[in-house]
Amino acid sequence: MQAAAMPPKMNEQQPWYKHRWPWLLMLGPAVVVVAGIYTTYLAVSQQDALVVDDYYKQGKAINQDLSRDRKAAAMGLNASLRFDPASGKLVGSISSQAQPFSGKLYVNLVHSTQPMKDLKLEATADQQGQFAIAVPLLDIARWNVVVEGEQRDWRLAGEWMWPQQKQVDMKADQTVQR
Repeated sequence: MQAAAMPPKMNEQQPWYKHRWPWLLMLGPAVVVVAGIYTTYLAVSQQDALVVDDYYKQGKAINQDLSRDRKAAAMGLNASLRFDPASGKLVGSISSQAQPFSGKLYVNLVHSTQPMKDLKLEATADQQGQFAIAVPLLDIARWNVVVEGEQRDWRLAGEWMWPQQKQVDMKADQTVQR
């Protein structure tokens, strides 16, 4: 009977680092280590704008904000804002218990995702409650709108999907978008 054919033996065996299999097996963990280092770099170098440093103080301020909303409701405040891209103006009107409201106002337009695009504007409503503010072209985004009085003792707040909604109508304790 004949013996089974045996593969030829190599006279010299190569060291492990000259084979491709150990390198292929080490490639996966090496990629994970590099990705972990890059993720750590991103976490340390980029500021997270959505995290509030003093969350306890912010939580306590919620009650103060509610009192400002209640005061606006007691005054019967209504405001309407629209952006006119042709003139580059934010045009609005404000009234208190169906009577025009005049005086200095603060209008804050807060971008939903990019804090550097937030706008803090000052306006003065005339005797008919009308005001206009020059603003740069607004991004297509969801904007949080806050209108406050000169002493910041009341506020009207709402959300505005510009340009899908041409204007935002805010009433104390109620906001309507069109």
